[in-house]
Amino acid sequence: MTVRRALPQRSRSLIGAWCFVDHYGPDDVAVTGGMVLPGHPHTGLQTVSWLFAGELEHRDTSGAHQVVRPGEVNLMTAGSGIAHSEFSTPNTSLLHGAQLWVALPESHRNTERRLDHYAPTPFDVDGARVNVFLGALFGTSSPVPTFTALTGAEVVLPAGATLEIPVPRTHEHGLLCDTGTVTAEAPGGTVTATRGEIAFVPTGADGIRVRAGNVPTRFLVLGGEPFGEQIVMWWNFVGRSHEEIVEFREEWQRQHAHPTDDGRFGRFPAAWTHTLPAPELPNVRMRLRG
Repeated sequence: MTVRRALPQRSRSLIGAWCFVDHYGPDDVAVTGGMVLPGHPHTGLQTVSWLFAGELEHRDTSGAHQVVRPGEVNLMTAGSGIAHSEFSTPNTSLLHGAQLWVALPESHRNTERRLDHYAPTPFDVDGARVNVFLGALFGTSSPVPTFTALTGAEVVLPAGATLEIPVPRTHEHGLLCDTGTVTAEAPGGTVTATRGEIAFVPTGADGIRVRAGNVPTRFLVLGGEPFGEQIVMWWNFVGRSHEEIVEFREEWQRQHAHPTDDGRFGRFPAAWTHTLPAPELPNVRMRLRG
C-alpha cells in the first residue's frame, strides 16, 4: 500500500502527545491485497484508527473485536502491553485512512489495556463539515478517554473556502492534509500542506485561519498540550529508555514463540493463526526524543 509517514520527522517528533502519523491510500485493495497486519504488540501508547474509505477488522488481547468504518474511530489503549491485528475486510475495494499514535504520559503509561469505539455525528460550521473524534472543537466533544489534553477532528472545506478554527493558546496543532491543499494562518506565520503532509501551528494562537485550495479539501486537526516528556520509540513500542525497549522486545518474542502463554501482551485471540516477530534491534543505542 501507499503509505506517507508525516510524523515523526527529523525536525519534529511530537505534536502534543501525537507521536506517529501515517496517511495511506487511496488504494485499490483488489490489486494490492489491502491491509494485512497479523497480531503485533504495542506499549506506552494509544492507537487511533480513522478511515476515509473501506473497512478494517480489529482484534486485540483485551478481548475486543470491532469493525471500523469511515467516520468511526477506534482508540486502543496499550498501557503496559497489548497485541492486536488489523485486516481490511473482504468487501473493501478502496482503502484510505490515517493510522495515528498518542504517547501515554508517565503517570498513565501502565494503565489497563482497552478498546474504545465511537461514531461521532458530523456537523456544519460556516460551510465546512466537521467530525470531532477526540477531545473538543467548535463546542462539540468526544466521550473517548485520553490521558492528555488532545484534539482530533476531520474537516472538509469546499474549494476556495476559509474557516476560523478556535483553539487553546497553550496547544500546538498539526493539520494533516488528505485531499487538496490546506493553508493555515496563525500568529507564527503561514504554512501550506498537500496530501500526506502536516501544516504545523505552534502554541500561542487563539485561532487558526484555514484556507482550501482550488479543489475541495479534507484534513485532520491533530492538537494538544506540548507533551513535556521524552520518549524512546522503536518498532511498535513507546518506552523511556533503550533498556526498556530491549525488555519489551524480548517479552514479545517469548509470546510470539509460545502463543498459548499469557504474558505482558495478554492472551492471544483464538482466531489468530500467527503473529509478527519483532525485527532485529539496531546496533546503536536508542536515543530519547521529544
